Amino acid sequence: MEQSHLLNSRGDKAFLTFNSLMLWLILLVVLYPLIYIVSASFSNPEAVASGRVWLFPVDPTLDGYKAVFKHDMILTGFSNSFFYMIVGTVFNVLMTVLAAYPLSRRDFFGGKVLMLLFVFTMMFDGGLIPRYILVKDLELLNTRWALIIPVALGVWHVIITRTYFRVTISNELLEAARIDGCNDFRFVWRIVLPLSAPILAVISLFYAVGHWNQYFNALIFLKDPGLYPLQLVLKQILVENEVDISMVGDVADLAMRAQLRDLLKYSLIIVATVPVLAIYPFVQKHFVKGVMIGSLKE
Repeated sequence: MEQSHLLNSRGDKAFLTFNSLMLWLILLVVLYPLIYIVSASFSNPEAVASGRVWLFPVDPTLDGYKAVFKHDMILTGFSNSFFYMIVGTVFNVLMTVLAAYPLSRRDFFGGKVLMLLFVFTMMFDGGLIPRYILVKDLELLNTRWALIIPVALGVWHVIITRTYFRVTISNELLEAARIDGCNDFRFVWRIVLPLSAPILAVISLFYAVGHWNQYFNALIFLKDPGLYPLQLVLKQILVENEVDISMVGDVADLAMRAQLRDLLKYSLIIVATVPVLAIYPFVQKHFVKGVMIGSLKE
């Protein structure tokens, strides 16, 4: 009775009520811009330009999406981005596991020194020009690998994966596997990876989102439009719809193009975001567990 009284005291109720109100407020602050963007992307260009869109679409239309998907390069951009995301993520996860597992082993000679070298690269970077020269010397310029190999390994992902391995994979499990005649490669493939689904899902999502949103490296390293990821193609669409007053004589045509450009901004955001949002539900159940174990425990 006393414990129940404590749980139901006025202070507890006030605290829970305040927390609930704050969480609802944060939800509204985060959710409203997303709802607005979706509504604006389906609204009439004139309604978007005049500020009549608040919550729901006004005079619903697909003009923004039609303008996006009629572009010749949009399907090429989608296919290229999916290639970079899928191949790059597989390559990233493979490199991360190969780096994190040895570093997680306490009997690995020189592990601390290597870990310091990894962390050093997080704090100090050679800069854009040395990176460009390196990619050029490796003959990766204007190739798909220019967007995969230079970002093959994320040190932060190595750190959280290494920590997860240390917490989850016990020495007793390794010793038992060795007694059964299991070597290190087989141990990683048959035991470590199946037990590490949460952290693998987390780093896969991080890497996939990074590849999908990759823009600057593509701008620097790629010249062939046929290799452009979706982000560069979307930039081209916006540039092509820039309103130049000196090139437009008709005031009505100028206003129409300005309205279409405003509508395109929201449509492009949706086009670029939906594929990533579609991936998240498949890894969501592992996401929180993987991040918490990989980053907070040692």
